[in-house]
Amino acid sequence: MTPFGILPDSRTVDAFTLTNGDLTVRILTLGGIIQSLLAPDRDGKHADVVLGFATLEDYLQDTESHGALTGRYANRIAGGRFTLDGHEYRLSQNAGIDTLHGGAHGFNRALWRVEDATAKSLTLSHVSPDGDQGFPGALSVTVAYTLADNALQIDFQATTDAPTVLNLCNHAYWDLGGRGSILDHTLRVNADAFTPMNERFIVTGEIRDVTGTPFDFRAPARLEVRVKDRAEPQIKLAGGVDHNFVLRHRAPGDLTTAAILADDISGRVLEVQTTEPGLQVYTGNSLRGGPNGKNGAPYPRWSGIALETQHFPNSPNEPSFPSTVLRPGETFPSQTRFRFTTRAR
Repeated sequence: MTPFGILPDSRTVDAFTLTNGDLTVRILTLGGIIQSLLAPDRDGKHADVVLGFATLEDYLQDTESHGALTGRYANRIAGGRFTLDGHEYRLSQNAGIDTLHGGAHGFNRALWRVEDATAKSLTLSHVSPDGDQGFPGALSVTVAYTLADNALQIDFQATTDAPTVLNLCNHAYWDLGGRGSILDHTLRVNADAFTPMNERFIVTGEIRDVTGTPFDFRAPARLEVRVKDRAEPQIKLAGGVDHNFVLRHRAPGDLTTAAILADDISGRVLEVQTTEPGLQVYTGNSLRGGPNGKNGAPYPRWSGIALETQHFPNSPNEPSFPSTVLRPGETFPSQTRFRFTTRAR
């Protein structure tokens, strides 16, 4: 553990480094942020494959959730409101009239408590009080980061004292080549459908077949071709890919491969496995400006890709989507693994 900085209210943010020889990851107690992750290329040379910042001040200015845990509700809730058990709840509106990633003071801004720390694992906890950002129920959350073999595993658990909704994910941006662009990466996604959105980036409720669209990643596809396909209205709207994919699972809650991201130049391959039903693929379309990154320069558009394992956006207002309701006596479980391998030339 090393001090990373002091918050304006005088609380200390700490950094924990986990390593198992193959991977080295640095995690902050602010927002559970993955600040860096060193992974080897095909020649055994390690490089940082996560976008992030060098100082706490830069993270406090960040508006793109670099590496952070997002909640209580990852992604968007339309109109900043939902109805549960006949009662309407009004939320913090931080994306126009909508709620994004839990509101203006979501889990990415929380200082998480350290429950346990070893050379290869870190467990953090956070209690979100009843009414936090408008959400009902006092919510207790733990997140465990574990290095196992060649993977970083993230396990969430949560309980509540009143009915609520919940959607948690990590929002790391990946650049497997460490070159400042993901356009020459290839991506495969284990999904036959995606959820299109309107001009406010709110899902319409439709589950649309990917066949014949730029969202068909069932075979590996070069990202540059897909994010620049302006003939597709959904790509034009988002400025790239920023969509939820409906994952294929053998059974609900099974750990399954959601996506495989590859960089042929370095040989690095990232396999994302999850128990979640959805995957938000976001190609960093709005990464233009903000604080300078760890490389000393601002992160440009398409310099990183977020692969956000999640429940579907706006599920509290879409009864046909998988439920995100958590009730007293239940435990919310979620597991995601980021597994690193390499390919020969």
